[in-house]
Amino acid sequence: MVDATHISFAADDRSYFSLIKKEIHRLATEAGMNAGRINELDLIVAEMTSNLYKYSDDGEILMGTFANAGSPYIELISIDNGPGMVNPARMMVDGVSTTNTLGHGLGSMKRLSDTFELYSQPGWGTIVLSRVYSDPEKSKADDNVIMRPIVVSKPGEKTSGDGFVYKKTDKYLKMMLADGLGHGPEANKAINEAAAAFKVFPDYSPTETLRFIHANIKKTRGAVINVVGYHYGEKKWSSAGVGNIAARMFGPINFKNHMSYNGIVGHNIPNTMNDQQYLADEFNQVMLCSDGIKTRIDLAKYPLMYKYDLSVLAAAIYKDHARKNDDMSVIIAKVK
Repeated sequence: MVDATHISFAADDRSYFSLIKKEIHRLATEAGMNAGRINELDLIVAEMTSNLYKYSDDGEILMGTFANAGSPYIELISIDNGPGMVNPARMMVDGVSTTNTLGHGLGSMKRLSDTFELYSQPGWGTIVLSRVYSDPEKSKADDNVIMRPIVVSKPGEKTSGDGFVYKKTDKYLKMMLADGLGHGPEANKAINEAAAAFKVFPDYSPTETLRFIHANIKKTRGAVINVVGYHYGEKKWSSAGVGNIAARMFGPINFKNHMSYNGIVGHNIPNTMNDQQYLADEFNQVMLCSDGIKTRIDLAKYPLMYKYDLSVLAAAIYKDHARKNDDMSVIIAKVK
């Protein structure tokens, strides 16, 4: 079932920290994580919440579970708007603290994580990423394209009206971000019908994929959708969208906003649509955002971000641009 990739936990009240830890523990157990790794996850959550209590007034933790072809992993992302750090690398050294504690928090989180990154700017805040695999030996991805999604339900909803799905063959990767009209269970039903059609459509073309989905979700409330493909041999992106899913192609120098067609998939789409293509040599990354994310995104606000995991960039965009009154999605993919 297609749903939110991450659950948001408000970490601004110390009295809730034990509940956050128990819920993350429960979700990790349901995901099939190794018991020993879950115990380490508990320690990471304890350190994350402790740091948010000490240094921030409005902390948030995003927790995602990913099946990873039978070797699940948990992704924890701590986000705050606190004072930030002048020298983040120094703060990860054991014994360094600004609050007269032992200063082992960040260092222990790094040791317990299979992937650990910290991004911070003075006056902006801090993002901490921790990824824990059930089997650490299977943590190394050898994919041609790295994808990192953050999909979060509208606050108060139990299911997401946004959904992300992808399909891989030996020739191409194809991704879809869909936003069902409105939010809640009916919007979620629309995106799941769209995902089912997306998975069975046999061809590569994003435009023809949209046409096929359109014919198959007419009994739902409909959705706005963008489909992006990457062809390994041609080293090109192909993209087609209907409605207000924002798509941006960017590289080391240039960026280009992809123009979608007007309409609603499942209700009305243009008779004439074409795939738009972008060379990977010029645009090695693509970003997709639903309308739960404000669109005036300036990547120059995040200096040196190219050195970090794509989830850190997605979290920074979510931090600065999430509307919090709708389902929210940021998908970033990069050619290796």
